[in-house]
Amino acid sequence: MIVGGIQKNSLIDYPGKISCVLFTVGCNFRCPYCHNPSLVPRDSDNPVSPLSEKAIFGFLERRRPFLDGVVISGGEPTLQSDIGPFCERVKEMGYVVKLDTNGSRPGVVRHLIQNDLADYIAMDIKTLPDLYGTFLETRCGPRAILSSIQMIMDSGKAYEFRTTCVKPMINDRIMEDLARLIKGARLYALQRFVPAHVLRPECFQGTDSLCTVQEIHRLRFIVEKWVQKCVVRA
Repeated sequence: MIVGGIQKNSLIDYPGKISCVLFTVGCNFRCPYCHNPSLVPRDSDNPVSPLSEKAIFGFLERRRPFLDGVVISGGEPTLQSDIGPFCERVKEMGYVVKLDTNGSRPGVVRHLIQNDLADYIAMDIKTLPDLYGTFLETRCGPRAILSSIQMIMDSGKAYEFRTTCVKPMINDRIMEDLARLIKGARLYALQRFVPAHVLRPECFQGTDSLCTVQEIHRLRFIVEKWVQKCVVRA
């Protein structure tokens, strides 16, 4: 696992748990609003110095009395070739594991679910799957995103879907169609976009990309009738 950073304590990243967050290096998306731009490789230049697994597991061993869970975020964790063995080792230490993913690699998600290597899965849905190519730099097609959504909903695991509210990737019509797509989902989180320290700030200069608090709560009203619970996060 190529891990570029650790958040040592979090009360919000794993619902109901005290956790740490491990940030993996590398992503197959280049979302313009990405708030971890140092984890997205730019050609051959990688500004992050990876942490050794010895250091990571040493930290986790020392923190066992104080932490309940480990969140594996990124970047995109499912790109890591050894994510399965890594999660297995973390769970053997007594931790529960939460996976943050963009859903682009359903085969890896399936492996983690079937082998009980992830206890909670949070999947980001950027916009409607067939619009990914319009707004994002990615080769991921809608089939992979749809497969991951269905697999997560059928998994029996705790899960959530979440969307960062950025115009024009999100509007009333798109949000209604997204809510229909995940009809019956246990939790859908709408996240506010903060235009600071993002991957491509030039995309938001002179544009009306921000959703106001009132607009986000209107989007929540649209979503609420389709899912079990919808929340707004800052």
